[in-house]
Amino acid sequence: MNADDELEVGVGPWPGPWPTDPHYDPQLLAEGDRRNVVDRYRYWRLEAVVADLDSRRHDFHVAIENWQHDFNIGTVVRTANAFLAAQVHIVGRRRWNRRGAMVTDRYQHVRHHDAVEGLVGFARGAGLELIGIDNLPGSLPLESATLPRHCVLLFGQEGPGLSEAARGACDRMFSIAQYGSTRSINAGVASAVAMHAWIRAHAAPPA
Repeated sequence: MNADDELEVGVGPWPGPWPTDPHYDPQLLAEGDRRNVVDRYRYWRLEAVVADLDSRRHDFHVAIENWQHDFNIGTVVRTANAFLAAQVHIVGRRRWNRRGAMVTDRYQHVRHHDAVEGLVGFARGAGLELIGIDNLPGSLPLESATLPRHCVLLFGQEGPGLSEAARGACDRMFSIAQYGSTRSINAGVASAVAMHAWIRAHAAPPA
């Protein structure tokens, strides 16, 4: 397939008289909306989309350690947006590769902590249980557990997994069952599995 044959994403300029609702962005109405958003948000201003998402975000947070510039963080942010997490917390290095987020970081609240202690302080102050996800000895199987409604799902650096400081700070640890030859799945995939486990326990189907 060449470029001329590819289907266009989104919608073109608004046909007919423009709507007067302040949610709508005049530039998008005039030029079309090619963003990766669901249909209900077509032509909406960015701020209006975020405000609407904020009105119905879920009660779980997601955190990932970033000591070696982990390339999975963009995927974690994108998945957190899909499952409407309250916030994403990045622990360690402030900079991360945003390419994998596919611009969803504009719609998702992302917070930085220099060290695990900062995340722990946030979680305790907000009344959130800190849940580690890692295939470690003593971890409980996620498949037979119900995640707490108010929690932070914490994932480690790709490769070494959760740091010693993170392991010691977690209230509980859960593992994801694997059946093949690989020792672990990457943090982006693990985060999707864990977030969906929370959704199955606590969220209704989307309207």
